This record gives sequence, C-alpha cells and structure tokens, in this order.
Amino acid sequence: MTGSPLGRIVEIAEDGRHLSKLRGFMTIVAKGEEIGRVPLDDLSAVMATSPTTTASCTLLAELAVRGIPFVLCGRNYAPAGLLWPVAGHHAQQRRMEAQVLASRILMKRLWTQVVVAKVLRQGWALARTGRPADAFSQLARQVRSGDPDNIEAQAARRYWPLLLGGDFRRDPDDDGVNGMLNYGYAVLRSATARAIVAAGLHPGMGIFHRHPQDAMPLADDLMEPFRPIVDVAVVGLLQNGKSQLDTAGKRVLAAVLLQDETTAAGRTPLSTCMIRLAASLAQSFLTGEPVLEFPHLPRVRPKPEGGGGPVF
Repeated sequence: MTGSPLGRIVEIAEDGRHLSKLRGFMTIVAKGEEIGRVPLDDLSAVMATSPTTTASCTLLAELAVRGIPFVLCGRNYAPAGLLWPVAGHHAQQRRMEAQVLASRILMKRLWTQVVVAKVLRQGWALARTGRPADAFSQLARQVRSGDPDNIEAQAARRYWPLLLGGDFRRDPDDDGVNGMLNYGYAVLRSATARAIVAAGLHPGMGIFHRHPQDAMPLADDLMEPFRPIVDVAVVGLLQNGKSQLDTAGKRVLAAVLLQDETTAAGRTPLSTCMIRLAASLAQSFLTGEPVLEFPHLPRVRPKPEGGGGPVF
C-alpha cells in the first residue's frame, strides 16, 4: 500500500489484498490478517493497481456515498474504470440538465479556454525545467474558438521533444517514462472526476473529448491543463536517476495534488483548484458564459528557443 504524504490517495499495489469497511475506516487485509487501516475521512481516492485486489460491497458503497473515487487501473497504470456516486450534490439535477443542454458555441468557447490554459502551462513546464519556452505564449494567443487550427496538437509536437528529447514518443502502453506519466495522469484523472461529481456534473459528458470507450471524457477535458505539472514531476524523477516507476516515485507523483498553486484567493492545493475549476464549469453551464477558473501560472524566466536544458 502506498499513499500521498497526507494519505489522501491510497494505492493498492501488492497482490492478495482485500479491502473492507470497519466503522470509520478502510481496512486492508492480507492472508486473513489486517495489515493496515485508513480513516475514510482522510481519503480522496483509492487506486487498485493490483489485479488481485478485492473489495467488499459495503466499502464500495461507502466510498460512493462519500464521493471518493475507486479507480481500477489496467495495463501500465492507465485507468480502466472508476466507481462514482449516482447522486450526491444538492443541485445535481439542475446542473446536469444545463450540462446536457449546453450550446455548441458555449462548448467551443470552453474548450478554447482549456487549450489556452494547457499551452500556457506547457510553456511553464518547459521554463521550469530549463527548456526553451518562448513559442508557447505565442501559440496560446493563436487559439481561436474551438481550436479549429488544432493549436493543441501543434504545441504537443513542440513540447515533448523539448521536454524529454527528440527520441521520446508518448505511448500509454509503454513502460519507463511513459509508465510514470500514466501513473501521474491516473492520479490527476481520479481527482478531477471527484471534483466533477462534487460539482453536480456528469463526467461522461465531455466538452471536447468523445470516445465510445471513454466513460469519463469530461475528466479528460478538465485535467488537460494540469498534465504538465505531472510532466515536471517526472522530469524531476529522471534527473534523480529514476528510469522505472517505483514506490518512492509513486509518492512523488501522488503528491502533485498537494502542490500549492496561486489563485485569486491565495495559495491553494492543486486538488482544491480542481474543485474550483469544476464548480466554475457548472456555473458556465448555468449562465451560458465560459468562466473557467484556472490557477495563475507562477512566473518563470523562459529560456530562448534553441537554448540548452538540463541533461538527464
């Protein structure tokens, strides 16, 4: 069992673990003996990465009632499924109706804000790690409603070679660096899904992402601007000599949710920023005006295009 420093995310990684509820705790049992327990009040997500993990229905129902995602991970830590509550938010029906009825124009304007935030955050990630980043603020200014020019893809084609070298290829089925990225993104996805449900929205109705095999396209939409935060954490692991995901690396990646971000209300953990973002999306659906609330980017002096960066 691994978790973040404050125990907010618990991963069940070892084989043969059974999870159940005992009063106000989630208990972990191996070979008939309890080996750990975590207060339910401390949980923000449970990730089962071992295929032999079992869980009681009582525990799963309690997690659902509390809005705590239970994430099932498939190959290489990519999320395969997520349990989320059927009901919970007091304004859920009204907000979901507004979500369903949202106009195409509003969806395009919302996606524009997401893409701009993502491209700017990619520039921040490059500058933060000593890579050339000047082009990304310019790319962000070129995003038009709905991103018809696919600036998101143009930025990605520049971003990955700059961040991880020209030989790197983003492949969710690969291990090594890709496995680290997958794990960090799974952490983001579970936290984003929880924020969406807490805001009274349905994670299955996306702004942009749509795929018959994707049960949470809205989570994939809203997590996009936060992916570079995971990328920076992965670069840090590589610089510290890590080439494969291990327990220490999992702790580092789970802790990204605790990273303080600058907002209009002051310094706030990333997990709280996700909750505010989901709430601002709900407000956007209700009013018809795109008012997505993203954290402010810290100032980092970018390195000019063509300059070198750290070698790892």
